[in-house]
Amino acid sequence: MADLMRPVPFSLLLDRIVGEYGAHNSIFGIDSSLFYRDDGSKGIRVFNQECSTPIGPAAGPHTQLAQNIITSYLTGARFLELKTVQIMDHLEIAKPCIDATDEGHNTEWSTEYTLEKAYDEYLKAWIILHMIEAAMQERVIEKPSFIFNMSVGYNLAGIREEKMQIYIDSMIDATKKKEFARYIEEARILLGDGLFEGTEWAGREEFAIGTLDRISANISPSVTISTMHGCPPKEIEAICSYMLEEKH
Repeated sequence: MADLMRPVPFSLLLDRIVGEYGAHNSIFGIDSSLFYRDDGSKGIRVFNQECSTPIGPAAGPHTQLAQNIITSYLTGARFLELKTVQIMDHLEIAKPCIDATDEGHNTEWSTEYTLEKAYDEYLKAWIILHMIEAAMQERVIEKPSFIFNMSVGYNLAGIREEKMQIYIDSMIDATKKKEFARYIEEARILLGDGLFEGTEWAGREEFAIGTLDRISANISPSVTISTMHGCPPKEIEAICSYMLEEKH
């Protein structure tokens, strides 16, 4: 993995996806013949949500980029555990932070993006996956087939910090950030200008536009807790109690 990650703006990301699909019948190098076609027979219910397959990537640098989350979805993942975020988001750590030849050592506190940039990646992926699902299934999506599960760490003191509170609250209610409405409007304009032309999705813009009006601002009502190696059980219990009682 490169030492630096550079986010792709929302509209450019959409153009890249649809442009590659029209020109090469692939998205991020995944040929359309490998796209997972969901028949709904493997669905599960978890955290009062439903997803159509019980598999997906665990939290890591690979789930910190919108394009990687989208690629996971295209190949069958429906439970998407997002990269763990934490208060120390400006550390300079050599990459890759995990490099295993014959023995592996994890670098604690590692992160590639600030909290603001990580949130933006998850928001972009959340909206774009609704659009892709609408185009692939040729219908307006009332409830998505996928679940976004946020992951936070590494101690309760850090989780209580203001920056982390803004992140968590925005994942619970994306309307707290102006980008939610802005990206939906950008997508609406692109679709109205014929975004899907030249692909097999041509003529399905109405399904994506109808879906945009139904995208929930509740990106993630569930959380995975990540703690340090050797974290005391009382600290883990305190984090879980806080998430359940204060953040619901």
